[in-house]
Amino acid sequence: MRWVLTACFIGLCVTQQAMGVPQEERIELPDSVVAQHNIPDANTAVAGVYGTITAVGSDTLATLMALWAEEFKRQYPHVKFQIQATGSSTASQALTQGTANLGPMSRELTVQEINRFTRKFGYPPTVVKVAVDAIAIFVEQNNPLRQISSEQVDGIFSVTRFCGGVQNITNWSQLDIAKFGNNRKITAFGRNSSSGTYDLFKQQALCNGDYKANVNELSGSASIVRSVASSIGGIGYAALGFRNDNVRPLSIGVRQTGANQGSINSEQHRNKITYIAPTPENITGGKYPFWRYLYIVVNKDPEKSLPLIERTFLAFILSEQGQMMVKENGYYPIQRSVNKQQINILF
Repeated sequence: MRWVLTACFIGLCVTQQAMGVPQEERIELPDSVVAQHNIPDANTAVAGVYGTITAVGSDTLATLMALWAEEFKRQYPHVKFQIQATGSSTASQALTQGTANLGPMSRELTVQEINRFTRKFGYPPTVVKVAVDAIAIFVEQNNPLRQISSEQVDGIFSVTRFCGGVQNITNWSQLDIAKFGNNRKITAFGRNSSSGTYDLFKQQALCNGDYKANVNELSGSASIVRSVASSIGGIGYAALGFRNDNVRPLSIGVRQTGANQGSINSEQHRNKITYIAPTPENITGGKYPFWRYLYIVVNKDPEKSLPLIERTFLAFILSEQGQMMVKENGYYPIQRSVNKQQINILF
């Protein structure tokens, strides 16, 4: 299933493409969390919930934010939303400046971001895990490539090759792909530097190495997927939730890090590469190498409760209904134990 959602709130329209996930690829939702400690019940309207919620941050979370907002407004029609999908790096800035009360992020806060916030308010920001996602490496659907090693990823995207890439990979023939001829250059696509996806891929896939100058930087994951799908010889990294029928996510080859003690084949074991597909089981089980939590950051004074409107909306996101919407739109619900931890953080 593939469709386009346009959600408009107070003159601001957030348009994103949402992708459904085949039934066989979906995972079971964690058990719902029983309401405690004055947690608003997502199934029962709470009196006095009205006003405006402003969210500034992650492009990756823009679709879910718009869908959560639309559903929340069905129960609370007097709540208005302003959603700006300007990249994860803008979330903490907006929270610190007081121009937003929610900061969606596709990466963890940096030490510098936490320090800036803490210097202003006297306490650190509160970070809430709301979904699980993965960064996929996509090729066009008709590209015969099905898998790629982490060293090859390093060789394609990084100029420094800190992750073990033994050669600078610029042509498809270096990946034994003859479909495009011997001289077809690889066209690489990625996110721009304001994106949490950019930072996380740099950390996880490039071992904090530098990107090549010829990686085409785009402002959103949807743009990357469209560019890969329409290019000849394109490859790009983007949030897995933005996949569609015109591209294919590749399995990633991970080299064994240990050896069986005393085995005569220990060296062979160390050099063995296991290719891991970005399936729900591999992502939520931590086997797929490029997975992450998605977050919403809020300004919560430890001596006070969050404002009712924010508290009620976050409780809805963590509820069974909110997490079902996560699953239906190409992402993965947070685990039950993690969900309980987030409730304890907020309430």
